[in-house]
Amino acid sequence: MAGAPASLQALNERIIACERCPRLRAHCTEVARVRRRAYLDWEYWGRPVPSFGDPGAPVLALGLAPGAHGSNRTGRPFTGDGSGDFLYPVLHEAGFASQPNASSRDDGMRLSGLWISSVARCAPPGNKPTLEELRNCAPLLDEELSLLKNLRVVVCLGRIAFDGLLAHLRRVDALPSRAALPFGHGAEFALPNGLSIIASYHPSLQNTNTGKLTHSMLLRVFLRARELAGLK
Repeated sequence: MAGAPASLQALNERIIACERCPRLRAHCTEVARVRRRAYLDWEYWGRPVPSFGDPGAPVLALGLAPGAHGSNRTGRPFTGDGSGDFLYPVLHEAGFASQPNASSRDDGMRLSGLWISSVARCAPPGNKPTLEELRNCAPLLDEELSLLKNLRVVVCLGRIAFDGLLAHLRRVDALPSRAALPFGHGAEFALPNGLSIIASYHPSLQNTNTGKLTHSMLLRVFLRARELAGLK
């Protein structure tokens, strides 16, 4: 990624080249080969999706996994599908994104104060990675979080991302027990190591089309993240 420190850029390059999960790699490759009718003129990315944003960010937005015809097509998190169409206008309004619309890696989008990643880097069938696949990706998340030197707040987009972050914190001995951290939209937790966590419903169409997650609900989460991170 242009502008990222060598260590983060190298991690992203390893993510792109990862072949640890045969089921996921086969699925992403097949989706890229067949393509959706609306995107027949696209050359799909079809590989694990690297993280994106400001490498000096104090806020991390952590998602579940790339969408088959979104990030797996465009090669950038939350870009090119309904979840991204909902998320990026919120990020723009909250002051994290340079523009409200995200369509491709070349659309000029820039993030300030925010890094976007996910607990799984390949689009899974049915949006459901297996526990083994999540474990395969876990070392990448561990390394990434160690490289985000200014990180102060993690916004977990959905229960799987929330569970993935807590599992990371257990692995690095930063969370003795997760019993006191129940998932719920807007739930906020301050850890002894200074990191703050905010949980949110995922901006999937299933949640946004039904009103379970609204623009104002998600905006409040990211404005609170700015406040906790000390961003003006």
